[in-house]
Amino acid sequence: MKNLRPLPFLLFLALIATTANSCKLGRFVIYNFADIKDHKKFPARDIEKGKETFQFSVAEDGKAPKVVTVKDQNYPFEAYLEDNKTVAFIIIRNDTIQYENYWGKYDKESIVPSFSMAKSFTSILIGCAIDDQLIQSVNDPVTGYIPELAENGFDEVTIAHLLQMTSGLDFKESYINPFGDAATFYYGRNLRKAVGKMKLEDKPGERFDYVSGSTQLLGLVLERALKDQTITSYLEEKIWKPLEMEYDASWSIDRKKNGMEKTFCCVNARARDYAKIGRLYLNKGNWNGRQIVSEQWVNQSTRIDTTNGSAWYYQYQWWLPTKSGDFMAQGILGQYIYVHPEKNLIIVRLGKKSGDADWWSLLSSFGKAY
Repeated sequence: MKNLRPLPFLLFLALIATTANSCKLGRFVIYNFADIKDHKKFPARDIEKGKETFQFSVAEDGKAPKVVTVKDQNYPFEAYLEDNKTVAFIIIRNDTIQYENYWGKYDKESIVPSFSMAKSFTSILIGCAIDDQLIQSVNDPVTGYIPELAENGFDEVTIAHLLQMTSGLDFKESYINPFGDAATFYYGRNLRKAVGKMKLEDKPGERFDYVSGSTQLLGLVLERALKDQTITSYLEEKIWKPLEMEYDASWSIDRKKNGMEKTFCCVNARARDYAKIGRLYLNKGNWNGRQIVSEQWVNQSTRIDTTNGSAWYYQYQWWLPTKSGDFMAQGILGQYIYVHPEKNLIIVRLGKKSGDADWWSLLSSFGKAY
């Protein structure tokens, strides 16, 4: 009997369960924590593929590492991936799949949430919007698009500050606290209202602080710039169809009616199509002769920059794991799109969890092997 929960606590959980569909706290308790099946839990807008499909070539005798070396110990490559909760792993070099494998019940048609890899996708769309002259410049103040934030002191915050995570935003990047900012954004049902309440903690341009609030602000800037077009349809128009994706996808939103995309996370797609995002940036924004996003934007998004409080390892919503020119999109649970231009290499890793692996080091080491 000592292990039984107190009755009041059980009643509390029952109350939470009955309000799960309408209450952020309820959704947090029921769904907690971020899970690889989250794409089934939230409403989403569909992303349709185009009529044409690009297919990577598949090597008959692909080259893949035989071992993984961790702390001077060697582990069988595939066993290490499986032991560390990997569900999909693809290595592509010179547009040819050298290795592709899936674990558990997952295969090439399985949908896996991007989580924060979507931050990099949002950055691409900001670049497209600048190319389309919907946004004038990264130096534009945020209040030019979200004027109601002026009363919260955002006059000096620019789009560049948001891209660089140097906005000075007062945002607690924690998925453990059900009353925290991340839970509000992930489980809440009114992102526009949540964004409108945000405040600043520091002066913009002084220090790097990775917070999802900055990317959701970028999302609202983009939404305002697009006017009557949704962010999802813009992704479909500018990225999904031009890149000749193999499958349809979706982008999770906060609520069904007039919902807003969770631009800090939550694109739901397949491994091979994620790899095409990597291929786009590997080729400087060009897709088989068509410039999808400007080469200047890709270069700006993947170079090292330590000015105005920026961190050398983060640029325009992309991570830079080393100083050798490689870059990657990254999401919680260990979702990665890794690109090494010098090696003409793309690696996609998707997982149920990150496991105990240091994926930054491992992906970079795989890059050196080619």
